[in-house]
Amino acid sequence: MNAPDLKLVADNTRGARAAGQRPAPAAEPRRSANGDATLGGSPSLAAGQSKFHESARAQVAGAATYIDDIPEVRGTLHAAPVCSPVAHGILRKLDASAALALPGVRAVIDAGDIPGDTTLAAFAHDEPVFALDTVLFTGQVIALVVADDVMTARRAARLVKLEIEELPAVLNVHEAHALESYVLPPVQVSRGDAKAALRRAPHQIEGRFEVGGQEHFYLEGQIAYVLPLEQNQWWVYTSTQHPGEVQHWVSHALGIANNAVTVECRRMGGGFGGKETQAGHLAVWAAIAANQLKCPVKLRLDRDDDFMITGKRHPFAYHYRVGFDDSGLLCGLELEMLVNCGFSADLSGPVADRAVFHADNAYFLEDVAISSYRCKTNTQSHTAFRGFGGPQGVIVIERILSDIARTLGLDPLDVRLRNLYGMDARNVTHYQMKVEDNILDPLINTLAITSGYRERREQIAAFNARNPVIKKGLALTPVKFGISFTATLFNQAGALVHVYTDGSVQVNHGGTEMGQGLNTKVAQIVADELGVPFERVLATASDTSKVPNASATAASSGTDLNGRAAQFAARHVRDNLAAFVAGLDDCGAGAVRFEGGQVITDKATRRWEDVVGAAYANRIQLWSDGFYRTPKIHYDKATLTGRPFYYFAYGAAVSEVAIDTLTGEYRVLKVDILHDVGHSINPAIDIGQIEGGFIQGMGWLTTEQLVWNGKGYLQTHAPSTYKIPATGDVPAHFKIALWPEANREDNVHGSKAVGEPPFMLAISVYEALRDAVAQAGGDPLLVNAPATAEEVLRAVSA
Repeated sequence: MNAPDLKLVADNTRGARAAGQRPAPAAEPRRSANGDATLGGSPSLAAGQSKFHESARAQVAGAATYIDDIPEVRGTLHAAPVCSPVAHGILRKLDASAALALPGVRAVIDAGDIPGDTTLAAFAHDEPVFALDTVLFTGQVIALVVADDVMTARRAARLVKLEIEELPAVLNVHEAHALESYVLPPVQVSRGDAKAALRRAPHQIEGRFEVGGQEHFYLEGQIAYVLPLEQNQWWVYTSTQHPGEVQHWVSHALGIANNAVTVECRRMGGGFGGKETQAGHLAVWAAIAANQLKCPVKLRLDRDDDFMITGKRHPFAYHYRVGFDDSGLLCGLELEMLVNCGFSADLSGPVADRAVFHADNAYFLEDVAISSYRCKTNTQSHTAFRGFGGPQGVIVIERILSDIARTLGLDPLDVRLRNLYGMDARNVTHYQMKVEDNILDPLINTLAITSGYRERREQIAAFNARNPVIKKGLALTPVKFGISFTATLFNQAGALVHVYTDGSVQVNHGGTEMGQGLNTKVAQIVADELGVPFERVLATASDTSKVPNASATAASSGTDLNGRAAQFAARHVRDNLAAFVAGLDDCGAGAVRFEGGQVITDKATRRWEDVVGAAYANRIQLWSDGFYRTPKIHYDKATLTGRPFYYFAYGAAVSEVAIDTLTGEYRVLKVDILHDVGHSINPAIDIGQIEGGFIQGMGWLTTEQLVWNGKGYLQTHAPSTYKIPATGDVPAHFKIALWPEANREDNVHGSKAVGEPPFMLAISVYEALRDAVAQAGGDPLLVNAPATAEEVLRAVSA
């Protein structure tokens, strides 16, 4: 087949080039008059251009303010946590006398100082603010030490003596499952008759494997700064993806109304889901201390405490039985997922649900039965992480299809193509949602051509035949990722747009900026709606006193929701101005155009600033709110059936690796990605998200190994023992192309979400490693994730 014209290709040097049927030499992207790369879209519009991230210059100059940069109010005290040293036990006694004797220590705060509910206002209401009579994991916060400075607080926290009677701890999902220890009831989703289909299938395989968790490792750790205001009101600075939830949690713990708490977040130094719920813990702890001592309190975790206290990506264990025919077509699948949730529910329910939803990935499952067990263990309460359970669902079906291909002696790509979603009866998911925007077949085949997949298969076979020690592997894996919160109520957003009398524009919305460029994209959307230069629009801090009840910035839907709400708010202002100008020029409001910083009718062309000034003088409203709720979505939580997603984002990646069969060490040599972002609002930001998501996913599946010892102590709790990808792990050949088609659903500017879907493209690296193990004569079934060098060597040596 012929490859369509692709919108953009970028390599790891941040160059860009157009792509045709075969990769071509790098060329500079098109440039607009102001020097920004347009990379598609009209040069007169902000959307479609690679505008600089709105905080980039400040960040490079060290002038971007994070929570710890905010000047401290006089009298600010600092807190440090006192953590449980055991995984499970009865708390008999807390002796703080040595800590309180240390100069500069002001108080030790525990559960007895909570004025409101002693349980956090989480959905399951199963997590205490501070440990009460029982400790449930190593690192659980029992109390806070509050002192004049942070180092004194941390030293004093180590002096607090705890008397804990140890109890047996459940530390893995298999033990929890055997004991029926669950944070939430198990869930089963099925279609057809999987058992009967398995009996009829010409071939069957059965397998078990495990996928580890992942530490978020945000650059800015968890932090909160709480200031008491007058009349029992509070201002909370927090590094959070969900200011509205922090507001709710703090007011709940203090026993006051939500309107007495204002939460502000200008930006985060990374979140990745780790600050969706768990930033709320720090805000609550700091607020309780501030309430008790009647002064501002800051709580910033050091990296080791952050590792020990906060939750990770959920580790999963799988058991599957799959039937298939001679062509590799799936006939039946029974899949069991054991989810390590930790000691409390947190977001484990929806995370595990999304894993069930994405266990199909790109493939039609006709007769299938999926069981999901949400296991309670004595570890950190695992939480949201980029992909939110989706990666744990996608990886299992990709592994199954690769194993089917090896069993039959077929190319894994052909088996994947054989099982793709198609038309008519093969376009409905196992949870009863139609796949109406399917571009899987042309996208995958285009990438196979542009990456030279078939030719490289032959070249790798020849290389492996010549080389007894170094073996190469290759894999192409796709992704189909549903976009929307699976909790339908969160699919809503609000925004405010203010136009000032000098023509400058301010936008505020309920989303949060964590480096992903949300504020930049929203400013581009507002600029185009008003027809003003991008530089005239300022996005301000997330603030619960401006946009109330906002959803978390998560589920990759930040731009979809907040961008649309901001667009509607700007449109209201524009309509007010259009009606005003139409009255001046005696024409219809629809004949008034806003573009290039001008307001144009058939009779006159006016400067934007002049129209704004005249409108103000005539008492025309120059600000407005906007609200958006995602259409079409619905599903039954009891049966997990319906339409939980507004649309799907698609992509595919080809990864090539080389392993050393003597040591298990390996390198990722080449990566080619073709990804679907719809009509990109900001191509440079989207490409950055694809690059970052892929490398972060690669880390999850290769080097980021979390190790708990037999006592439930996390041994990999620092950069010295936990290895995230570094620049040296980025492949020299790293090329990214954007699929040229707009979103088929009515999304803002025809765009698609980009934050989470690229993460799962890194499964191609995992499958390429397993392919290399097979090429070396080893057993790829033994490769769990992360596929560390030790894991690869074990499989090669089998």
